[in-house]
Amino acid sequence: MAISDPNAKVLLDLNDPTFQENLFRLQKPERHAALDTLNKIRQLTWVQVYQDTGLKWEKIVSFRPPPGIDAVYSLRITQSRRATALREGPYMRLLTVARDHDSAYDKK
Repeated sequence: MAISDPNAKVLLDLNDPTFQENLFRLQKPERHAALDTLNKIRQLTWVQVYQDTGLKWEKIVSFRPPPGIDAVYSLRITQSRRATALREGPYMRLLTVARDHDSAYDKK
């Protein structure tokens, strides 16, 4: 997988059914906060995502990712929730929204 232009904006893939289910079940204030975060991410480059202290992009090392996937990451999507995602070239593929910060690191 080729890494994209470091100056290109992150492209979001929000199509995972689990991510959609988790997102749509959030209460309205948290859902809006999550959407604000997603809007922020799509305006960033990957270098900016890695450096952003508010997102806290972190590799999850507590479990092995599925075959063909280099790593799964956790990021802060609201004040009290984290999302899991993976990077595929220019895309950030969102996978889940955890119930709380710690559950983002549970085995998937």
